[in-house]
Amino acid sequence: MGNILVGQSGGPTAAINASLYGIIAQGKENMDIFEKIYGMRNGIEGFLDDRYVNLSDTINADDLELLKTTPSAYLGSCRYKLPKDINDAVYPRLFEKLNALNITALFYIGGNDSMDTVAKLSAYAQTIGSDICILGIPKTIDNDLVEIDHTPGFGSAAKFVASAVRDISMDSHVYNTKSVTIIEIMGRHAGWLTAASLLARKDKQDNPTLIYLPEVPFKLESFYRDVEEKLAERNNVTVCVSEGISDEHGVFLCEYLQAAEADTFGHKNLTGCGKLLENMVKSKFGVKVRSVELNVIQRACAFIGSKADIEEAVAASRFGVQAALAGETGKMISCERDASAETYTLRYKTVPVSLVCNREKKFPLEWITKNGTDISPAFLEYCTPLIMGEMQLKTENGLPAYCYLK
Repeated sequence: MGNILVGQSGGPTAAINASLYGIIAQGKENMDIFEKIYGMRNGIEGFLDDRYVNLSDTINADDLELLKTTPSAYLGSCRYKLPKDINDAVYPRLFEKLNALNITALFYIGGNDSMDTVAKLSAYAQTIGSDICILGIPKTIDNDLVEIDHTPGFGSAAKFVASAVRDISMDSHVYNTKSVTIIEIMGRHAGWLTAASLLARKDKQDNPTLIYLPEVPFKLESFYRDVEEKLAERNNVTVCVSEGISDEHGVFLCEYLQAAEADTFGHKNLTGCGKLLENMVKSKFGVKVRSVELNVIQRACAFIGSKADIEEAVAASRFGVQAALAGETGKMISCERDASAETYTLRYKTVPVSLVCNREKKFPLEWITKNGTDISPAFLEYCTPLIMGEMQLKTENGLPAYCYLK
């Protein structure tokens, strides 16, 4: 018998705890093979400092059900980058700790950078002949992982974005005066989440009337022309922009004000392009302008989470435990649509994590229309199944009840 170790890394999502739920639930169903299930506190960084918890003892059946629809990251997260050189002293130190806990299966839930961690740990394990199965469980609202149809977390974030944009657009119609509302949505290099604002439209002429993704260079003069044309057609114009829109020279629009700070993986902290565009439009056209930054609520809003997203996150992580039982390692759990099925159906599989890490899946250029200001209906066919259904949340005193780490 061996033990499971699971960690969460990177930005939280509304489904990352559903992934954790799947690991714990499937692990408990295989207690003839796995004796204990441990959780890293704050990912691999916390585990290096001997911070972990015995999930087998701390989560009962009621807590486990609450965990499925709990926002944030139950175990805490980190943005810790393992050294590129697998001869670094940190690796034998890590595996000494893994062996001390008799870990036979390690699961790391996260996005691109987390898959980088899985790849490095797997590579080191191979050099020392370790039989620990190391697998990546995908998650990210950005939907930018390669070798997978879509990532757990994206569906719920897309559902929130579409709902928020629809509500904000309806609010902008209250007054019979010319106005522009600019909504800034997460997305550094990939515009999947901003594209989800298309779902907010009730008809082709509805807001948002302009959508800008980072895949297409942002040209200020073209933007002014686009806004002017839309203002001539209607009183209220809603514009959705990715936080990572940049000009033809690759300079992020938000950096027009000041340089953006970067994290340990070199990712710049992008925020502020909505406010910048607000001031520019106000100065240019003299109309009422408001900018709205959806910020962190879009990535971890559990009370409007997608049932399809939550259930798929659970299914993917359960599949991950089964893959470990089959001896697979150095893989990421992936999914693909069953083309032979009459309705939307997913099939789960594993892919080498080396094919995933340090790569990005951009939004398809063929789905970007009208000179980079709109999105093709083909995206609706792709995205709509991912936002379907609502989870029945347990409430206490009128508010959602969540699972908290004791």
